[in-house]
Amino acid sequence: MKLVQINLQPHFGGGEVYTAFLCRALSQLGVPTRLLVHPRAGFWEGLGLPPDTERITVADQTKLRRHLPTGPLWLLSHGPLPGELRCSTPQTLRTAVAHMPVQGRDPAAFAAHDRIYAVSCWVRDGLLAAGLPAWNEALYGVADVGPRSEISDTHGVRRRSRYDWDRRKSRDRLLGWIEPLTEILRPHPAFARRAGLTLGIVSRLTPIKQFPLLFAHLAPVLARLPQVNLEIFGSGGYASVRDLDQALAALPVGQVRFWGQQGNVAAIYRQLDYLLSGLPEKEALGLNIIEAQACGTPVIAVDAPPFTETVRQGETGFLYRDPRQDGGADFGKLLDELLAGRARPQPELAQAHLQRFSFAALVERLRPVVADAERQTKRE
Repeated sequence: MKLVQINLQPHFGGGEVYTAFLCRALSQLGVPTRLLVHPRAGFWEGLGLPPDTERITVADQTKLRRHLPTGPLWLLSHGPLPGELRCSTPQTLRTAVAHMPVQGRDPAAFAAHDRIYAVSCWVRDGLLAAGLPAWNEALYGVADVGPRSEISDTHGVRRRSRYDWDRRKSRDRLLGWIEPLTEILRPHPAFARRAGLTLGIVSRLTPIKQFPLLFAHLAPVLARLPQVNLEIFGSGGYASVRDLDQALAALPVGQVRFWGQQGNVAAIYRQLDYLLSGLPEKEALGLNIIEAQACGTPVIAVDAPPFTETVRQGETGFLYRDPRQDGGADFGKLLDELLAGRARPQPELAQAHLQRFSFAALVERLRPVVADAERQTKRE
């Protein structure tokens, strides 16, 4: 059986980190990967792919079949399989990793798949409810906090551009040419903690995180607590950054700082008092949550799946009521308690919880997946 993984994303994010550690885990099980990637995805060199991963840049994404080997074949796409690869073929297993929940989306995106592997029980339950062939056990993920060399960090954590331009949009193409020129003229100070309670966001600023909607409810709470600092490490498209700016406009000048996307995430997590998550329902897992906990940084997240799978209340962080239900009152109560001296959780002590998100645990979860793929691809 030969394995071909497909990740045609041009931008770097959690799905690409996930692809890299999936290649490593499958390699450990004796299954090398042929990985089909986008021609503008220049970040793969820095993600620690194993030596037996053959990376192929696909210039014409309408002719993917020319890159497939002969013989029994396991197709594993990150996100739904491209339409060209969905036709039923003897000795071919058509599978995908679901990196987003189907709740609130069209589940037909996963039509004509033989297996779908969910990254959390929240995602799995949505797939099953839609009648899709979800693998019974969630794969979860790995707290991979090594430096990511797609972002140079030779000068430590310094302010970088907040923008990650989407070259498919004419506006972003134009601004993506102008903004880097103006960015050169701006100061790029090194990050340093400030006095007070430090909350951090370490994430791409994408619509699925729903940060503008989150802060539409939380910004008034933060505005009355000037001793709480908000540090944002991440970048996004023009609209995402614009909407987040608008949601944070009520905060006093200097209470929130943007640092752009950074490479050494471990160094960032360890300088935060708490990691702050986005809203839950469009999130599949939240690699940043398990990464932060692995670095000893507790998490503050909404009390809803998938965060209820990744955060142990009082042990690895705190869960608070959805601010769309109470206007941020429970979040404000929690901050008041933390400022009054409530004990900070120590995630590093929750070893059984952290073990669920270890590389060794992922390898073991993948062992029956590989055995199933080998059986299925032997069928005529």
